[in-house]
Amino acid sequence: MFGVPYRSLINHTKRCSLLVNKFFRWTNAETVHIASSPQSSATVRACHNVTFGQPVPSTHPHLIRPGEVLAGIPLKEVKARRHTLLHALRDHAAVQTGAATNHIVVIPSASKKYMSNKIPYVFRQNTDFLYLSGCQEPDSVLVLEIDTNGNCKNSLFVRSKDKTAEMWDGPRTGVQLAPDVYGVEEAYDIGSLKDYLTKYGFANPSSIYWYDEQSSDLFNVSKILRDVTNHQTKSPIELIHSLRLIKSENECELMRKTCQVASKAINRTIVNSYPGISEHEIYANVDYYARINGANFLAYPPVVAGGTNATIIHYINNNQIVKGGELILMDAGCEYHGYTSDITRTWPVDGKFSEPHRVLYEILLQIQLELLACLQFQGGESLDQLFDTMCAKIGKYLQEIKLIPGSLSALELSRAAYKFCPHHVSHYLGMDVHDTPLISRNIKLRPGMVCTVEPGIYIPQNKSDVPSEFRGVGLRIEDDVLIKPGNEIEILTKECVKDTSVIEDMMSSKARGSLS
Repeated sequence: MFGVPYRSLINHTKRCSLLVNKFFRWTNAETVHIASSPQSSATVRACHNVTFGQPVPSTHPHLIRPGEVLAGIPLKEVKARRHTLLHALRDHAAVQTGAATNHIVVIPSASKKYMSNKIPYVFRQNTDFLYLSGCQEPDSVLVLEIDTNGNCKNSLFVRSKDKTAEMWDGPRTGVQLAPDVYGVEEAYDIGSLKDYLTKYGFANPSSIYWYDEQSSDLFNVSKILRDVTNHQTKSPIELIHSLRLIKSENECELMRKTCQVASKAINRTIVNSYPGISEHEIYANVDYYARINGANFLAYPPVVAGGTNATIIHYINNNQIVKGGELILMDAGCEYHGYTSDITRTWPVDGKFSEPHRVLYEILLQIQLELLACLQFQGGESLDQLFDTMCAKIGKYLQEIKLIPGSLSALELSRAAYKFCPHHVSHYLGMDVHDTPLISRNIKLRPGMVCTVEPGIYIPQNKSDVPSEFRGVGLRIEDDVLIKPGNEIEILTKECVKDTSVIEDMMSSKARGSLS
């Protein structure tokens, strides 16, 4: 997905780098041992007549394997995340304040949202809450505590069982089963949160409260925190993002799967496009092909832009007819069990690149391949470095075809190139499309990070200083990349076609009836 304008980025690199270094040490230099709950998970499996607010191994064995709390994510990994966060948060605060103290972290879930009276949107959980709790239910709160001796306690506040409410809105896990399902020491009714926090404050008057009101959907929880703490809270979000930035092997496997599903969906969508197709039908096709291969839904409203619409970077109207001779730019990805893909491909609707389109496309593809090759090396050690490299390369190659004057300084050349691609070349990717947004893009890339590489070239119809055959054209090529040890990368979206000859051969095969 396209990035924000580069010049609007706020650089807090040094602080982010220190946080990421801290979490990198925690997640890579230590093995975190979490003791199993004294209540066996067999308790959950034995309750044949109970209901849960989300899939569990006994109800959805096709989705959740034994030992998992989320598809592909073991419960022990979620418990380890909480442990890592609390200890790193305590250490970080001790460095900042020069003293050890108790900490309590309050992380709210999302709330159900409505498009109109009684008609809900599809529920999507707060990402930070899901990452640390494994709980997919709305109107819940995770409370994490650590004292000066390093003793930790995890509590989950959830909605109680309610037969009438569950008849309308579906089952709830409830207070009694929550400790086993989510691996917390205690569970309480959500209505008791204020009393719990008040008692904690009396028992631990010098504790630091961590809560981010700006990111919270639960306004009543925000009011409770304001009342209990007298507005004295710190935001844990940047610390959580530092932890989420480095993906575990289980997360990497889910990233591979979401990218594979989206890649195959886009390939089929390319094959099934034709002159006269509507952007809306292309949207419907990629949505359908992603879902039938296991995606929960598309990760964001896709850009499906035919012809000159592709020069509008945030184009999501998707309501025009694509004419013969035009290119289609589609930026689409899916969400697969909480992890997102983000891919852009550009192709000719009638299966054959015109000569001007081919020139621009092959330049862009060459730039993208060179950017992929320099990741973790000079010019690609951080995402911001990669952006600077992209501008230099776009400038150089567009000079060769006379779209940019040849007598410019390096700085002038980059500025000229920016006018052809006015967005960043990369962002972090994971549970969210623009993942961990509080982490600077100027920190050094590390193994376990996932990012996009997405150069583009956009030439509006009214850009009179370029030849007419290049006007009204927008192109972008975007892949998702896992950073690996040894300066290696894994292109997670490698199955999604982008070579000109492969695209043309694939579409011509469809025309001959060889593909379905």
